[in-house]
Amino acid sequence: MTQQHWLITGISSGFGRTMAEQLLARGDHVAGTIRDLATVADLRERHGDRLWLAELDVSDFAAIRPVVDGAFAALGRIDVVVSNAGYAVFGAAEEATDAQVQHQIATNLLGSMQVVRAALPHLRAQGHGRIVQLSSVGGQAAFPGAALYHASKWGIEGFIDAVAQEVAPFGIGCTLVEPGGARTDFRYRSGQLAPRLPAYDISPAAMARSMIEAGTAVPPGDPAKMVAAMIASVEQEPAPRRLVLGSDAYDVLHRALSARLAALAGQRDLAASTDA
Repeated sequence: MTQQHWLITGISSGFGRTMAEQLLARGDHVAGTIRDLATVADLRERHGDRLWLAELDVSDFAAIRPVVDGAFAALGRIDVVVSNAGYAVFGAAEEATDAQVQHQIATNLLGSMQVVRAALPHLRAQGHGRIVQLSSVGGQAAFPGAALYHASKWGIEGFIDAVAQEVAPFGIGCTLVEPGGARTDFRYRSGQLAPRLPAYDISPAAMARSMIEAGTAVPPGDPAKMVAAMIASVEQEPAPRRLVLGSDAYDVLHRALSARLAALAGQRDLAASTDA
């Protein structure tokens, strides 16, 4: 296999860390971004110059383009851009603070959009490249207690769906990754809880809060296997538009999309009745 160059946002933990480890172990070059360089000092010590690092908080939009430009300059080319950085706010929509709403959207949606936008001039100049955007089962289905997270993931899915069509003539492929629950620290370490409003104790949203507070549920997904599937997907031509990972994700998405399609079919006559 030809040695590849990757840019991955958010490699301090979770999928980003596992992906960096797998790629470096097989001899690829990685440009990784993190908010705190100290969290990946061990990776840099083991892999030396094959790991280029930069501090980046993707909610700091002004910092994104200089970091992405620097990664391309340092590695010479980047074959795959992985927009991975993100987290979740749990709680009913009304419970969240304005600051939590803004930061959730700034990180997961606007930050991801800006990473992709910053990479596109370089990928176009190369005449090839792959964009892998981490989404979620929550980018196509929705659960009470995660409204802010869903807003960010449904938004980035629409963005990537459109961008994929815009950049196909330049040899750039785009893939949305939709994992189900994985045994990372996503829920219990990086996840945030909105302040509790007692009125929502009787709402289905309270189930999400209870799960996070208990911290005992074990998701089925194996992060190493999921990341291996993400890496393998970049060899597929054309790029798969979506990559569903986890039996739970498949089951949830099958039910959600089937229900949406059935509801749409039921409105066929109504839709046609409003034509001129």
